Amino acid sequence: MGKLEVEALKDINLDIMEGDFVSVAGPSGSGKTTLMNIIGLIDNLTKGNFKLNDLEIKEQNPKKLAWLRRELIGFIFQSFNLLPVLNVFENVELPLIISKKGGSKAERRDRVNYLLEEVGLQDRSKHIPAELSGGQQQRAAIARALVTKPRIVIADEPTANLDSETGEKVLRLMKTINQEEKTTFIFSTHDPEIWQIADHVLFLHDGRIREELRR
Repeated sequence: MGKLEVEALKDINLDIMEGDFVSVAGPSGSGKTTLMNIIGLIDNLTKGNFKLNDLEIKEQNPKKLAWLRRELIGFIFQSFNLLPVLNVFENVELPLIISKKGGSKAERRDRVNYLLEEVGLQDRSKHIPAELSGGQQQRAAIARALVTKPRIVIADEPTANLDSETGEKVLRLMKTINQEEKTTFIFSTHDPEIWQIADHVLFLHDGRIREELRR
């Protein structure tokens, strides 16, 4: 703001491997969101280097970055970011149409219905976001992030709006996908349950990695 410069991240040295299940923890202002946005190709580095699949990200143009986001990454935003004019089914199906990964209309329908059933939303598939609770919108956002079978899923507090039973079911689904499909999951979370099932935990404080655990 103005002339004030804030270093959101400092001296971060980090390797995340394919198939990792990563939890990024830390107090507000610790740099979690900035780190997630850099990994998700939403924010750019001002210093240092970042490689994704051996690609030096600083060297990629905006068109290539957009392609990488579309092809490799699924996002679960804390604010949901569902399209208000589309119903739940259409919101979840949209990434399949944009990425052209969904195959035939019947194959897209089967994939969307499978995920809606897994997150407990099959009976809400024709409802628009305004007709859903916050927890239901969160579950729709989770299904949308997983529908294209991305190689990396970046999740900002994915269980924050869910009751404990639904949160546990969603985490089991993500862990199963992680183990069976080698999908890399990176969570920014205050949820101790995610810390417990993560195989790679980062604790950030004042923009630095205070502690890093691998199991």
